[in-house]
Amino acid sequence: MEDTDYYQVLGVDRDDDPKSIKDAYRKLAFEYHPDRNTENPNVLEKMKAINEAYAVLSDPAKRRRYDSIRQQYGSSAYSRFRQSYTEQDIFSGSDIFQVFEEMTRAFGFRGFDDIFKEFYGEGYRSFEFRRPGYYARGFVFTGGSAKRKPHGQPPINGPFGKMSKFLLEKISGITLPETGKDIHDTIRLSPGHAAEGGPYAYYHRKRDKKLIVNIPKGVQSGQRIRLSGLGETGKGGAVNGDLYLRVQIQQPILRSLKDGIGKLFR
Repeated sequence: MEDTDYYQVLGVDRDDDPKSIKDAYRKLAFEYHPDRNTENPNVLEKMKAINEAYAVLSDPAKRRRYDSIRQQYGSSAYSRFRQSYTEQDIFSGSDIFQVFEEMTRAFGFRGFDDIFKEFYGEGYRSFEFRRPGYYARGFVFTGGSAKRKPHGQPPINGPFGKMSKFLLEKISGITLPETGKDIHDTIRLSPGHAAEGGPYAYYHRKRDKKLIVNIPKGVQSGQRIRLSGLGETGKGGAVNGDLYLRVQIQQPILRSLKDGIGKLFR
């Protein structure tokens, strides 16, 4: 999934308008609907990718953010984008359920709720809010594949997402657990330690303690080491975030000085 491109998933171009994106999604949602592909074991993951791509590209703000990251980071845009958005964030305000309900009425397929529970397990829940002259429908993810956590953002953001959380907690009495945020830091290694690998002492400032990190042999600058569950503590019984250590290989002082002087005279 590291090189996923939302535009390629939907088969649309960067400049396509919202109508073209929705038309492409409708076509793919029908083609890969689980009720039409009961013998295909890969169809659920395919549909999840299609749903996610549409939810991002059909939302102007999320699309602008993704485009900005895509322009800057190219093929690694997906992983960087998902560091800031959970499934809850991505699907907040989406009209995906309308497309599924259209197919239910037209072809007798299972409804939106049944399909999304199959996609995301028991961590998925939906709700409706009705008042005279007003109707809203929302859905939340409280576990399962919604484990990807935001970095530097609340787990439910945007006006619709905040309203969804408020309504679900106040009206239905369901309290949403919040997965802990990931922590990102840098770990500085000597060339020898990076080449040989092995245990390395790292001071975890957030937890005020020293950790022994097992460095993979031959690790390169820019690669990340993930320490599961060592990010910020989850709330309400939710899982902790992860700790990501970005590798930086330190050059010997004399070599650094030589390289710096060389650049001055180029």
